[in-house]
Amino acid sequence: MLSDKEIKNKYKPIFWKNPEKYYATSVLKEEGLVRAICPTCKKPFWSTDANRKVCGDPSCSPGEAFSFIGKSPAKQPLDYIDVWKRFSKMFTKFGYTPIGRYPVVARWNPTMEYTNASIAAFQPFVISGEVSPPANPLVIPQFCLRFGDIDNVGITESHNTGFIMIGQHMFVPPEKWNQNEVFRHIHAWNRDGLGLPNSEITYHEDAWAGGGNLGCCMEFFSRGCELGNQVYMLYEQTATGVQDLKIKVLDMGMGMERNAWFSQGNGTIYDAAFGPIVKDLLKTTGVAYDEKLMQRYIPHAGRLNVDEVGDIEKAWKDVAKKTGVDVKELREKILPLSGVHSIAEHSRSLLFALNDGALPSNVGGGYNLRILARRIFSFLEHYKWNIHIPHVMEAHAKYLKPIFPELSEHLEDVHKIMDVEYAKFKATRQKTQAVVERIAKEAISEQKLVELYDSQGIAPELIEEEARKHGRVVKVPENFYAKVAQLHEGEGKKELVAEEKWDLFGVPETKTLYFDDWRKAEFDAKVVKIVNGNLVLLDQTYFYPTSGGQEHDTGKFRVGSEQYAVTNVFKQGPHILHVLDRPCGFKEGVAVMGRIDWEKRLQLAQHHTSTHIINAAAKRVLGNHINQAGAKKTLEKAHIDITHYDSLSDEEIRKIEDEANKIVNDAIPMRKKFYARDEAEKKFGTNIYQGGVAPGKLLRIVEIPQVDTEACGGTHLDNTKEAGTIKILKASKIQDGIVRLIFTAGAASASAQKESLDVIDEAAKLLGCKTDQVPARAAELFENWKRAIKAIKKSTPLAPEALKFTTTETYSGDALAKTSEVLKTQPEHVIKTLKRFLREMQ
Repeated sequence: MLSDKEIKNKYKPIFWKNPEKYYATSVLKEEGLVRAICPTCKKPFWSTDANRKVCGDPSCSPGEAFSFIGKSPAKQPLDYIDVWKRFSKMFTKFGYTPIGRYPVVARWNPTMEYTNASIAAFQPFVISGEVSPPANPLVIPQFCLRFGDIDNVGITESHNTGFIMIGQHMFVPPEKWNQNEVFRHIHAWNRDGLGLPNSEITYHEDAWAGGGNLGCCMEFFSRGCELGNQVYMLYEQTATGVQDLKIKVLDMGMGMERNAWFSQGNGTIYDAAFGPIVKDLLKTTGVAYDEKLMQRYIPHAGRLNVDEVGDIEKAWKDVAKKTGVDVKELREKILPLSGVHSIAEHSRSLLFALNDGALPSNVGGGYNLRILARRIFSFLEHYKWNIHIPHVMEAHAKYLKPIFPELSEHLEDVHKIMDVEYAKFKATRQKTQAVVERIAKEAISEQKLVELYDSQGIAPELIEEEARKHGRVVKVPENFYAKVAQLHEGEGKKELVAEEKWDLFGVPETKTLYFDDWRKAEFDAKVVKIVNGNLVLLDQTYFYPTSGGQEHDTGKFRVGSEQYAVTNVFKQGPHILHVLDRPCGFKEGVAVMGRIDWEKRLQLAQHHTSTHIINAAAKRVLGNHINQAGAKKTLEKAHIDITHYDSLSDEEIRKIEDEANKIVNDAIPMRKKFYARDEAEKKFGTNIYQGGVAPGKLLRIVEIPQVDTEACGGTHLDNTKEAGTIKILKASKIQDGIVRLIFTAGAASASAQKESLDVIDEAAKLLGCKTDQVPARAAELFENWKRAIKAIKKSTPLAPEALKFTTTETYSGDALAKTSEVLKTQPEHVIKTLKRFLREMQ
């Protein structure tokens, strides 16, 4: 298999050799455009000027870069929001259906964390033809996140981490594919939507490859600005070569920011895209905007792209020379302005991400969000600007409300998250000040700077500033934040790899009956395959295999007069394998009677349903950012991992538990039904994907009406009241941004409650107090024990009177949980720990 780059390079000559087959040449000719070959990049391009030599891409024609500034050829200057309104209106007339954006957190796609292109909203299942698109053809204003250009934001005046890619998409079989028509539509946008005469447009023939697919594409430019790219996914790459896709895919993506900026022809991309936000920030900070300087600077600012420049100092000097000012003066004027633009840009990206359920953290994609937040805070500190970032985000939401009203719905949650993030930033600064002062006196490599930021959150600007005080120069790479982000690329993504162990080729798939009637405990079936002596496949089964964090059923098989224990059940592809306690004394084809351990089945259903209930309760108590990050359900207890930006207080835990039991007591009938994937997403949204993505065309939706809706294949109760009492045993922060709630429900809850009371009763006797005084008395014992140990080490033993219990403080919450927290031990070890402290003190 060739890499994307290799397959593109292989097929470009093939596409270019036969343009009539692969590109809309008849439409281009109708519009008066002629074909030429660029001597620099060697790409064929189309324009109305038969004498034009170069293609118009800024890399081939540096003099044309952003030459629309101050003189846009567009006859339709468009406000940012008006770009989408005008585009969607025009394409509706062409027969496309405008749809709403998908979340920027790509919960439906296990291979990516954030939506990075409009077509990503339909990967992998629509592209593969496994499910139908929400409309066909369609257009979409998709907000996207990409973190490769963090260091360019604000400097080049044209880069973003977050942007809206307007998508024009179609998914059709080969016989319905009409490339000329879809190209005619995008050309109509350039000509009539933006009001560009054909003489101002150049189209470039190119190739595209990605995700195993391949096709040709047509990029469109005007005055050194790429306005969009229309991709035609026609083929797939297989082990035996390239073959036609069964579904041909149109993937046109164009930057809404670029189109607005180009049509206006003034200022920076941030002025064009952010409404009043930049002006308000300039007023608040007092940063001057020199319009004449910027008109000279912007066409050359692309030369400062850190990804493409070897010597950035030389690049600054070259840009200063072309701008007509001294390099020192240029930096002094551009860098503060860059800070303002970065704050505006990063805060908008964070608004979308946090609204859609992402959280800043030290792992995975959350790490990139933390980089954005801390870059904002570093600008505020460096320039001593008094800006409350949540207010900036609120201004973004207000401006974008006509097309994205959902951004205004959870601003309170967004504010809390950013306030906590700023508090963490300040705490890190204070904690690491001594480290900064020490290392600033040393020689510091680029690798060390990256390591210090990644491990301790120490911004390179801090070290640079401190080193200057000691007469040292610390060189911070211009692409520093991109280098840091690369460290965490791929975290949070999952590869779709099937774990096949046993050869089951040709074995009929197992008919799963536990969805039909989860209460059925006995059934008859036929043995279709025996593997490895004790692994049995049946034609049908009610046994639930380990899946979705839920433990498997156990039970028995009866074959004739023989009985076997079923000790494990697991799934491999469409097959379910039952593990027996000993080798089979029977052959394939015989009849089997299966009996499921009903008490375990019921307990697991109670724990699984309670997982959904607690997820909903936590969202009600803590905010909309709560999502399931993982879960496990066993016979004794269960846990759910939720996304949250802080540790939980005792009060928050109590509220979640109370809310969960309220849902139980509301006795809500549950709905369990299979839907086609596209139908489920359309009806319930993409938040149905909690804790992972279920494969397949059909999704089983488990719904607690008005409370929680999830795609889930577990065994579930029929009514919330069947869950019994839910008891949260413990809450702990297992990693940055993830809190684990360990809980019990049903019979396990009653058992745990009795054990808890027994432990507290015994603890009260040991400590000589009432049961509600145990947590405080345990804390007093712990402190006394530490004092006694310290005194013995110093050979100054304490008098027994000094170690007597005096506290009578009471505690109204979960006494066992609080006591185990105080003693820094597990609940089951509380008595053993108390006895040890008392014994050692004696």
